[in-house]
Amino acid sequence: MLIETLGTARDLGRLHQIAGVLIRHGLGDAVHRLGLADALERAGQALHREHAADLAKLEPPVQVRRALEELGPTFVKLGQILAGRADLFGPEWIAEFGRLHSRVPPVPQDELMAQLREDLGGEPGAVFARFDDQPLAAASIAQVHRATLKDGTEVVVKVRRPHIVETIEADLRLLARLAQRAEADWPALRPYRPRLLVRQFARSLRRELDLGAECRNAERIAANLAGLPHVVIPRVHWPFTGERVNVQDYVGGVPGDQPARFDAAGLDRPLLARRGAQAVLKMIVEDGFFHADPHPGNVFYLSEDRVAFIDFGMVGRLSQRRREELLTLLLGLVERRPRAVAEVLLDWTGDAAAAQPATLEDEIEAFVDQYHGASLGQLNLGQMLLEVTAILREHRLALPVDLALLVKAFITLEGMGRGLDPGFRMAEEALPLLRQVLRARYEPRTLALRGWSGLRELLSEAGRLPHDLGQLLRRARQGRVQVAIDIAHLKRVGDQIDRAANRLAMSLVVAALIIGSSIVMTVGGGPTMLGLPAFGLLGFAGAVAGAIWLLRSMRSDRLKNDDEGR
Repeated sequence: MLIETLGTARDLGRLHQIAGVLIRHGLGDAVHRLGLADALERAGQALHREHAADLAKLEPPVQVRRALEELGPTFVKLGQILAGRADLFGPEWIAEFGRLHSRVPPVPQDELMAQLREDLGGEPGAVFARFDDQPLAAASIAQVHRATLKDGTEVVVKVRRPHIVETIEADLRLLARLAQRAEADWPALRPYRPRLLVRQFARSLRRELDLGAECRNAERIAANLAGLPHVVIPRVHWPFTGERVNVQDYVGGVPGDQPARFDAAGLDRPLLARRGAQAVLKMIVEDGFFHADPHPGNVFYLSEDRVAFIDFGMVGRLSQRRREELLTLLLGLVERRPRAVAEVLLDWTGDAAAAQPATLEDEIEAFVDQYHGASLGQLNLGQMLLEVTAILREHRLALPVDLALLVKAFITLEGMGRGLDPGFRMAEEALPLLRQVLRARYEPRTLALRGWSGLRELLSEAGRLPHDLGQLLRRARQGRVQVAIDIAHLKRVGDQIDRAANRLAMSLVVAALIIGSSIVMTVGGGPTMLGLPAFGLLGFAGAVAGAIWLLRSMRSDRLKNDDEGR
């Protein structure tokens, strides 16, 4: 039970608040199915069930989005993450999650300054030549102030909201328990692995709380993009940076969400679209470390048609194997090779794909094949990725979280490019880089390094072989070797054997009743019924009832097998 898993009363107040918000927004059914109402009542807290009728009439995506906004930073961040999960939610849900924002009132000045003095080791007015008390922006996790260093450098000071960690940790504990309850009680949700989703979200959010980690991410990406002089990553000022505060150069360009200012600033829109795409594609395809939230508010356009990226709290990571799979997928989409796309997606969805109908691969191939003969200028790579994830969603298959972030970044990037230049085509920008990376994979030097790395791993394993064999033999002599056999559908086989045994036992009972009743019928005396021995008639009646049970049981199994066959 949920109340038992809480283990302490420290989260009950927040639990009451969450349940109340959900009910007010017309989500009372979810509250009861998750056991929130029962848990609170057992804890002695009454839950008001009334809610505004107009809210209950809204569409479910709108209800959920409004509830997430009211529940605060953790749930807003969760909704923003879910906005990139087109493999889990339909377009109407993605559109609503995309409307979530985390603009909140600024922290009271006294409370903020007390924490900032601790982190800076002195008054902000003494550490900086100038510090603006009014924030540039206030979000759910942190707020940003402009300042000037003693040497005249214009900077922004990002300050984490006081006490936000305690609130988020309480929410994450509750989310983990709710995910566990949902996965246990709602079988339809199990293919989407709610507990895993919450664990991954918690890991990402905790990293985002560390403002120093955000700066390390920024410097890593800046080093990777050093060969692109038209890309700007703000410089970090480490003497003033820590877990709760960071200081970076101020970027004074045109924000990506203010397109009306582009022409007045003399910016070349098509060139900016290409340069932004080149930067993000390099992060993803070459480096495997990318800005996972490149929305217009995190991109600025500077003089000389330069592109600046800010806010590296959310980043994505791709292993070498994932990058190679991504390369195959994107080339398959761009070059219209459906078989390659289908194979990669089936690998990404893992073991669950094996349980899906064979039509999954056919659907993917049919989808890619519809673009056969289309020019690169006619391809919308972001839309193609959305359609592919929609196919996966129909088959109840979920992408790994790193790939979901990747798809979101691609879709956002193509949308931004088209916003700058209606003629922008991601496929045209991606193809040269994809082919370049593909050629680099098969250069003699790369092949030699890969072969040498594989040989070293093989030799290392061979060197450990005598030790491993010796350990195995010692365990065998001690009787500690266990062999585990995992047979698919073993429970089903056991159930079938159990039913067969029950039928066999019933058959023996029916046969015994028939034989016994026949003998009783030949014996005179005793009570009679309809002129016949009563015990004999009862025995025959029991035999008939048992036979009817056997026939119904066998018919039920046949119907069940027919349904499974269909």
